[in-house]
Amino acid sequence: MTSAAKIQDTVKLHNGVDMPWLGLGVWKTKDGDEVIRAVTDALEAGYRSVDTAAVYGNEAGVGQAIRQSGIPRDDIFITTKVWNADQGFEQTLRAFEESRKKLLVDTVDLYLIHWPVKEKYKDTWKALIKLHQEGYVRAIGVSNFHPHHLRDIIEDSGVVPTVDQVELHPLLQQRELRQYCAEHQIRLEAWSPLMQGNLDLPLLQELAAKYGKSPAQIILRWDLQQGVVVIPKSVTTSRIRENADIFDFQLSDDDLARLDQLNENKRFGADPDNFNF
Repeated sequence: MTSAAKIQDTVKLHNGVDMPWLGLGVWKTKDGDEVIRAVTDALEAGYRSVDTAAVYGNEAGVGQAIRQSGIPRDDIFITTKVWNADQGFEQTLRAFEESRKKLLVDTVDLYLIHWPVKEKYKDTWKALIKLHQEGYVRAIGVSNFHPHHLRDIIEDSGVVPTVDQVELHPLLQQRELRQYCAEHQIRLEAWSPLMQGNLDLPLLQELAAKYGKSPAQIILRWDLQQGVVVIPKSVTTSRIRENADIFDFQLSDDDLARLDQLNENKRFGADPDNFNF
């Protein structure tokens, strides 16, 4: 359960780094004007975390928006990820350098392995450990890892990821993974928390009316109250602001329990055990 009560609130990762509970996701946001405008709108709305990835092709725009915001670099939490084609030890180090240059930063706050590419993710993890040890990255983690992938890299390296960023929402609640991450102090972060816009569930509509919030805000609050970091994606100013307006209410225990009953183990994205990209 989180006590997040305002947009600036952070959670302490197991290595002591503070990460905001809410960030802006920029998946499918075009580089240039579109991503610069989205990041600028988010920063003006109080966001202090931006989540990008090499494969999104918009790191340069993210870096430019942050640079021209006038907000001190240390006040903004930047996440990016190494793409599948760049995995492996040496390739990852090169890919990181490329991302760092595009983002116009000396250090990245959180660097993630984007997907668990077979035969490569252990070596990729070792590259992330090196980047962290050398001070180029403040925290390292993974994305789309099941418990068996996590066990694999922990047993191989002895280093536990700080974050696992996965598809997580009321229809896909990832209970086994949540249990594993809780036991190992790995912070879960939800991508596509808003189910890619599939918000027409009767219970969401009912709770939105009850709390005077939108269905999207109900889901994001559900995440926060379960200790899950959220990075909703939007390029619309009003939506970016709406997604941030989730710190002034609490869902009751009864309503949390009702939302918990929506789970169908339904994915809108790929399964980490079966992807081909």
